[in-house]
Amino acid sequence: MPAPRFFVSLALSPSMAGTTVELPEAAAHHAVRVVRLAIGDALTLFNGRGGEYAATLVAVDKRGASARIVAFDPVERESPLAIVLAQAIAANDAMDYAVRKAVELGVTAVQPLVTERSAPLPAGERGTRRHAHWQQVAIAACEQCGRNRVPEIAAPQSLPAWLAAWQGSGIVFTADATTSFAALAQPAGPIALLVGPEGGFAVRDVAAARAHGFIPVRLGPRVLRTETAGVAALAMLQARWGDLR
Repeated sequence: MPAPRFFVSLALSPSMAGTTVELPEAAAHHAVRVVRLAIGDALTLFNGRGGEYAATLVAVDKRGASARIVAFDPVERESPLAIVLAQAIAANDAMDYAVRKAVELGVTAVQPLVTERSAPLPAGERGTRRHAHWQQVAIAACEQCGRNRVPEIAAPQSLPAWLAAWQGSGIVFTADATTSFAALAQPAGPIALLVGPEGGFAVRDVAAARAHGFIPVRLGPRVLRTETAGVAALAMLQARWGDLR
């Protein structure tokens, strides 16, 4: 089995082979208490800046754990497509699922959106914690799927504000669209997948997206849940033009 992977917010470099580093508290807890690694076990570290580090657990005590860097591997597992999932904010479990699976499928970034029918985003500190939680979901997904660069989970924005700033092409998914996914041309640059909330987009949301050049597209004859639609679209994009081949 491959060595378990851990994200660490450390200033690692390829020249650190043979160096012992103290694992951050969260990584140490996960390695020792959850995965139950013992001294001498192999693990893989990455800090989101590219590549990964083979390491060995060398010390465990009440204060934490330490690992010795064995070697650096510059491997990258990023998609050749630059895809942003622009996801209307959904209820807790659904939003976590959308973020987690989007990261596994190679999304470049996730943009949570406030739309007319999206789930409410708590104000103040609670909203900040929710955003930080989504970023942790993305980190955990990278640990699982082998990505060495953590996609950004952008700060939530209103749909109009985000549309005004977006510079790439885009698709908006609606049940009544007449364009099928198969009819789309390969994107020449960054592309956004605009996915509505659990109640669907309001008419004015779709109109705003279309006014900014987004193409209305349908994803087959069945109505998909908000957390399913983005996953399906990402898989289709990656299978046609990305790295799911």
